[in-house]
Amino acid sequence: MALSKVCVLSLLLFSLPSVAQDDDHATMQAKFPNQYQSWASTVELKQRKDLLEENPALVILWAGAAYSKEYHSARGHAFAVADVSHTLRTGQAVPAGEQGLSASCWTCKSPDVPRLINQMGVENFSAKNFADLGTEMKNVIYCNDCHVKGSSELALPRPHAQKAMEKVNLPFDKQNSAMQDSQVCGQCHVTYYFRPERSNIVNIPWIFGNTADKIEQYYDTRRFYEWIHPISRTPLVKARHPEFEQWSRSPHAKLGVSCVSCHMGNSTDAEGNTFTNHKVISQALNNYDDVCQKCHKSKQALTSRLDHAKADIAAKARTVEQLLVKAHYEAGAAWDAGANWEMMNAAIMDIRHSQWRWDFAMSSHGLYAHNSKEAHALLDKANEQVTAARTKLAEILENLKVTKVNYPDYSTKTAAQKAIGINLEQLTKEKQKFIEQEIDKHWPAVSQVGYQN
Repeated sequence: MALSKVCVLSLLLFSLPSVAQDDDHATMQAKFPNQYQSWASTVELKQRKDLLEENPALVILWAGAAYSKEYHSARGHAFAVADVSHTLRTGQAVPAGEQGLSASCWTCKSPDVPRLINQMGVENFSAKNFADLGTEMKNVIYCNDCHVKGSSELALPRPHAQKAMEKVNLPFDKQNSAMQDSQVCGQCHVTYYFRPERSNIVNIPWIFGNTADKIEQYYDTRRFYEWIHPISRTPLVKARHPEFEQWSRSPHAKLGVSCVSCHMGNSTDAEGNTFTNHKVISQALNNYDDVCQKCHKSKQALTSRLDHAKADIAAKARTVEQLLVKAHYEAGAAWDAGANWEMMNAAIMDIRHSQWRWDFAMSSHGLYAHNSKEAHALLDKANEQVTAARTKLAEILENLKVTKVNYPDYSTKTAAQKAIGINLEQLTKEKQKFIEQEIDKHWPAVSQVGYQN
């Protein structure tokens, strides 16, 4: 049995060849063998879902943004570099001298990012094109992303995270261990945007606070948008996995139950030594015996409660999505009929605000478990706002004598992408050419994990 475990670990490390050959990795493996082995086993967490296939309405709502091209569920940390390298969202290299996708897209994928930021400066790093730094990403998410190098002491190496925690009066070095545990995860499991006036550096928009309302206030005050929806002309902002924000207002946070408590539960090795399991799992209920049962006495009752919460939130989300799709196309019909901004502004802002709250809820991983109360509040408000938008648009359409709105077929991902003009076959062909000519030939081996033939 012991030999079997050794063989499995060898296969896992073989899947990460550039990692296994690094001197620092050899040192850490010797110093923290249990943690290292469990970290390496994140390569087992390889399953993911095509969320556009599962919910084609997303394609319509994110029309004009890269997310409408490809959007998968999260999987193990071992795939971080490879997935961002291969996704259609990051495209391919641009001609020399042209500005392409910012290198900031690497920020949470590798410990090589803090290294490069220290060498280049944060603005020089973010000003680089994504594809230009692919050869530098030699390691996947690793010890140095969360710890002081060579030790178990927690650290917050990314500048944007250090500044964000100070904005909400949570300076890292002043917090207790439970908060620091979650802040380390919150370097990346947090919403953010790229600041265009500062070479697209990563910024966490918490100047006024970290609720959806306060972040919206920040974006609206700046008149900031990331893209304009091609149908409704709504200036939109994308929410990105705001798990830290939502956890920080949860009952778990108030009780000192951190991200690590649930997703990295303690394990015991063959010699009886207890260690933090670094095979970070998405389904925390798998750690019920070690973590949950201290407060939740019945696993069956907890599972039922979570299942109901997930289903209820999903049902509300589907309703909001359907209303938003209609609102986008009703706005499009109004523009086509001759509407102007004076007529449309209020309705467009309602769409912007509704989609922001929907996205802040649904782009989060596991909000039904982290903070279901906030999920319901966000989606209820989103429903109210999109309903208000459609009421305004109905009046505008009536005044413009529009009697019919042509809503799209979004019954499948293919139909939805066709409706907004995405040529998936062409995009895939272009990406595959880039993969074959650049990634396969020149980028480190970690860019291939999960994609080897």
